[in-house]
Amino acid sequence: MTIRRRFVTIESGVRLTSRDSPGRVPAGQKNRVPGARPPRIYLHIGEPKTGSTFLQHAIWGNRGRLADQGVVLPGYTRRDHSRASRDLRETPRLASDPAEPWIGEWDVLTRQALLARHAAVISDEVLAACNPKQADRAVRSLLSAELHIVLAVRDFAALLPAEWQESVKTRRTVPWEEWLGDVVDAAPRADRRRRSWFWTVHDTLANLSMWSPHIPPDRLHVITVPRDGSADVLWRRFASVLGIDSDGIDLTRARANSSLGLPETEFLRRMNEALQEDIPDWYYTRYIKQILAHNVLAAQPRQKRLALPPGRDAWAREQSEVLVAGLLDSKYHIVGDPSELLSPPSTSHYVAPDQQPAEQLLAVAVRAAAALADSRYREIYATTRRRRTASPRQIASQLKWTMLNGFLTKRVLRNTSHLPAVRRLRVAIWWVLVRPARHRQAVAAGEHEVDVPVAWLAGGRPGITGAERPARGGEPAEQNSAGPAAD
Repeated sequence: MTIRRRFVTIESGVRLTSRDSPGRVPAGQKNRVPGARPPRIYLHIGEPKTGSTFLQHAIWGNRGRLADQGVVLPGYTRRDHSRASRDLRETPRLASDPAEPWIGEWDVLTRQALLARHAAVISDEVLAACNPKQADRAVRSLLSAELHIVLAVRDFAALLPAEWQESVKTRRTVPWEEWLGDVVDAAPRADRRRRSWFWTVHDTLANLSMWSPHIPPDRLHVITVPRDGSADVLWRRFASVLGIDSDGIDLTRARANSSLGLPETEFLRRMNEALQEDIPDWYYTRYIKQILAHNVLAAQPRQKRLALPPGRDAWAREQSEVLVAGLLDSKYHIVGDPSELLSPPSTSHYVAPDQQPAEQLLAVAVRAAAALADSRYREIYATTRRRRTASPRQIASQLKWTMLNGFLTKRVLRNTSHLPAVRRLRVAIWWVLVRPARHRQAVAAGEHEVDVPVAWLAGGRPGITGAERPARGGEPAEQNSAGPAAD
């Protein structure tokens, strides 16, 4: 099969497409001189379940190396990008949520990004859930830079099971086949983005159109997720969009949001049915999703992947063909092979998740109960922490960090970030604490690149907020994306 278009060539195997866009500034070239171009800002908006967690761990785990190539990350950790996304999408916050308010976070993060000399990256996969008004605000806030939109896409046959499983990990109880039927029923509707979370974040052509009015089409980069789940290939494609050398990046610490096996997923779904209604979502995210789903259930060996039920293969293939045809007719910059989006016929024997043997569910339940008991014990009684020996330079850095962005300072600033003056102050503090030169110093000193200075120097526990979602029974409105190798 050979299809030729302006932006991609599909031939046997996978061909990585990459080209220089007009105005693209090489990483080593300064752009803050009279008459120079503004910084490039790459806004990675999703989609969920397309390797976003893996890519985010890759860039944050190599923050210093990216800075050496002229690419900076605004904020201090990837949570700052999530908080800014919540602010942009006007996500409500429960009064009981221990996380600080996120009002004003988008303004802070984008102003930090605009301070970049060459390029900056903002990444949160749930930005794909923005409505037209919110997307317009996001684009306009960054139009003084050379703005690029980055979106990853995946074939429907793999995407649908991954999204249903993620819905279970965000407290949903709808069985697989019923959930899939709702997605199929909403597909032909003009308002499918409003009807279904799946179509909110995976109506790819409509979402690209929504983000594109003020941006040249060659600055909208569509990355195809490799069908074989190769994390290395996905990273090289992403790095080619940023214009960086992917070979010097350490991917050993980049983890994926691993998917669950069939009995583990069904156990969690039934557990969700049994949970009391008054348990807040932030508690569920911290103790059930993070500890149980991600740390315990995902670690179990998977014997079988969830597949589409008989008769749904043809529908998934049709949706993939519509998407591929639309991308090939567009003027977007396509990175990868669009034929990877064409769902192959299923060859595995289908087993419904709710038909798992009782003995398998019992084994999962025993492991889950033991893990939650262990976690609760360690939280209450095992509080002793080992402290690292710090050098004089690190001690001085600790003091500066504590004064400018320690636990109490950060709480005060975030609680008052609805004030424009406070938002401007936070941008100035970020520039003092986290600048490209500091990234390079941290790498040379052997410090962890994700939290510079080291996160524990702040003396507080990072806040973990709950998953966003509408009223009970609806679709989740906040999900973490899985790395391709995990799904």
